[in-house]
Amino acid sequence: MQVRAVLKGVRLSPQKGRLVADTVRGFPVVAALKSLDFCSRRKAAQIIKSVVFSAASNAEHNQGVDLEDLWITKIFIEKGPVLRRFAARARGRGARILKPTSHVYVSVGTVVDLKD
Repeated sequence: MQVRAVLKGVRLSPQKGRLVADTVRGFPVVAALKSLDFCSRRKAAQIIKSVVFSAASNAEHNQGVDLEDLWITKIFIEKGPVLRRFAARARGRGARILKPTSHVYVSVGTVVDLKD
């Protein structure tokens, strides 16, 4: 049984988000949430924590699974559309400012799913 949660278009660089996602990949959900609490200096930690919590809540509510039985089976962050802005520069020129976005995907499952 796999249960997913997706967050699309979040204002976060995929590179910075992947650093945090790599730290909790394969963890039990309860341990991952605690680990993300202590990584609160990073913006990505709070965003990923909310998606992991959402996936765990989906599994608990829709499938009736206990939180202690859930593990993070898949977590990945993909590049979303880039917001392009311009800033004024000397001599009437403009400089491009890129504001990247990301899509966060989290799947949680039971221990039985990990063996497959």
